[in-house]
Amino acid sequence: MAAAPLLEPPLVPTSHFARIGEVDLHWAELGAGPPLVLLHGLCDSHRTWFPVAPALARSRRVLMLDLAGCGESSRPDASYTLDWHADIVGGWLGALGLDEVDLVGHSFGGGVAQWMLLKHRARVRRLGLESSGGLGREVGPALRWASFPFFVERFGQPFMRFGTTRALNAAGGAFSREEIAILARYNGMPGTARAFSRSVRDVINGWGQHRNFLDRAYEVPALPPVAIFWGDRDPLIPVAHGVEAASLIDGATLTRFPGVGHFPHRQVPARFVQVLEAFLDAPRLPNARLKAVR
Repeated sequence: MAAAPLLEPPLVPTSHFARIGEVDLHWAELGAGPPLVLLHGLCDSHRTWFPVAPALARSRRVLMLDLAGCGESSRPDASYTLDWHADIVGGWLGALGLDEVDLVGHSFGGGVAQWMLLKHRARVRRLGLESSGGLGREVGPALRWASFPFFVERFGQPFMRFGTTRALNAAGGAFSREEIAILARYNGMPGTARAFSRSVRDVINGWGQHRNFLDRAYEVPALPPVAIFWGDRDPLIPVAHGVEAASLIDGATLTRFPGVGHFPHRQVPARFVQVLEAFLDAPRLPNARLKAVR
């Protein structure tokens, strides 16, 4: 599918940095109104959201964060566990004075968003999970290989640019040549392989994902309203994970995008905005509830 047009003036996001703990975090903003925070996946960046940001920004303040170790954020020698990522994001929201936000996470960003409920539940009004990690074991073989202890961390940096280009061409997502080149440049920055490797190892091993939010969701006193979005031809994380999660979380909704892969927000941006805004703007949604302790 062809990529949606990228942002054109005057719809140009403003770029910001803040020091949170040991990380210089970068994010881009667009629009005004209720805050909506968007979290990207592994080795991606804030730019992944450009096809949907202008439409979302018509009625809200859209904050597109570069997770630590990605994009224009710094790459410290840190643990990169889900707990660590969630605390960095929570600290960032606190620094901005954002007491409550709508939170949407794609892929690995979905895992971070889920961990925000464990660490910073009060800051999340509604939660959107798109092609999200952390909801089942199966995952693409490339990610299982990347979890091999220390190999990518020690030897992978020289291959990150090439690997980015190859991975995006294989996974789809309607990335233009320009966007792939920019992301490859980001991932060629020193420290990216270390951040990527440690993030992967915390959630994936040779058998697949070993962290599942549903195993700990009972620890959250009250889940927020939850919406799940998935392409039914996702080659990286199967849509079956979203189906199971929706069946186990009472009140959660599932939107499947026919013929779409891992990047619904890029492959069908208009449809993605439509269903996401319907969820965010719906009045008086009940909190979600885990049906049974796993």
